[in-house]
Amino acid sequence: MSSPDTLARLEATIAARSGADPDSSYVARLNAKGLRKIAQKLGEEATETVIAALTEDEKALVGESADLLFHLMVLLGAKGVPLSDVMAELDRREGTSGIAEKAARPKD
Repeated sequence: MSSPDTLARLEATIAARSGADPDSSYVARLNAKGLRKIAQKLGEEATETVIAALTEDEKALVGESADLLFHLMVLLGAKGVPLSDVMAELDRREGTSGIAEKAARPKD
């Protein structure tokens, strides 16, 4: 059974493994290949999640969603962005319409 601490534990595991031997750790192997590879892998997992949502069953969607979250957390770790920052941003947006929140963003 998962808990609210699941993502915090995963973040700690990713941090601990990021500097490990790339031959023994997938996280270390991704980090050794660099940010571009990590971002590419995240994009692949996002695409696989979309495909699962559109063409596969719930079990496949759950699995792909877990892969997507994992690779997002590897990317956040590689960039030095703590999960708590992402959670704080979600907390800040809570109760705000997505349409209103997007309209309030600075224009590029």
